[in-house]
Amino acid sequence: MIIDVHGHVSAPESLYAYKANLLAHRGAHGRGGVKASDDDLRAAVMHEVGAFGIPHLDHLDAAGIDLQLISPRPYQMMHSEEPTKVVEWFTEETNTIIHRLCGLFPDRFRGMAGLPQSPLTEPAEWLGEMRRAIEELGFVGVLLNPDPMEGRAPPPPPLGDPYWYPIYETLCELDVPALIHSAGCRPPARENYSLHFIIEETIAVTSLLASNVRRDFPELKLIVSHAGGAVPYQVGRFLANTARDPGGETYLDRMRTLWFDTCLYTKDALELLFKTVGVDRCLFGSEKPGTGSVRNPENGHWFDDIRLLIEDIDWLSEADRQALYEGNAQALFHLDIPQSQTAEGRP
Repeated sequence: MIIDVHGHVSAPESLYAYKANLLAHRGAHGRGGVKASDDDLRAAVMHEVGAFGIPHLDHLDAAGIDLQLISPRPYQMMHSEEPTKVVEWFTEETNTIIHRLCGLFPDRFRGMAGLPQSPLTEPAEWLGEMRRAIEELGFVGVLLNPDPMEGRAPPPPPLGDPYWYPIYETLCELDVPALIHSAGCRPPARENYSLHFIIEETIAVTSLLASNVRRDFPELKLIVSHAGGAVPYQVGRFLANTARDPGGETYLDRMRTLWFDTCLYTKDALELLFKTVGVDRCLFGSEKPGTGSVRNPENGHWFDDIRLLIEDIDWLSEADRQALYEGNAQALFHLDIPQSQTAEGRP
């Protein structure tokens, strides 16, 4: 089977109408809630097309994706908005919508929780929603935004800083991974939010690998989305630093303490990722439907049909593909998948 670890929720419009109301009254009218029936939720993934060309489930079916881990749409998470209660309420409502979708489609979706990462609160204050999502809603991991300020000054401490240790401690306690994925990018900024993702993921990798996090939390499971930002493709710039310490780790050794998804849209980039960090540190991810859900005019394929790109890499073995498509994700997330759904269980 194919397990996609990098997906985002396709929610009914009522979720975003709820967000608009929160931003309009800034919490003065109370929390309220999202008014969405089960039929509304089904329609959001089975029938609504929007900007993605075809419905969410049709995207997954066409790409051969059997199970997708879905999290909030990052650019919608509004972490830097004020007051903090609107961030908290919207995060909780979004996670509840994801939970309901997973309940309606248990064979297709598992939940990855958003966290109420207001920069006006401390990371320890985000843990209540993390615990609710994992312990009560059955989510299998969380989305971690390295820049809750959303591009504004002052920037938060980098992920290697002890500021983030309450998150890491709880991830280890609950034994769940975090997918590092930035969110919005507010003006004035030189980059749009899509480029902001790559910049923040690059900073995240370099900060983590230069810190004590790996030694302080040897069981911590961190996945860097979009295949590690720029680091796997600029690794030569960092190799010299570790080469100056002949008895220590190489930078490649350090990189292999993290995991990387395959959310890249060219074969060449995927090959370089696999050769740099190893297939055993990579997990299939497509972010489908999302930014790459556009057909390539040169061949008619969707840019985000990552499976086709992987299949075109002829030096990958069948064991490599099995690890990329399902084995690595099953092990990392402790996914409970019926034998009939796995490759071993199919005729």
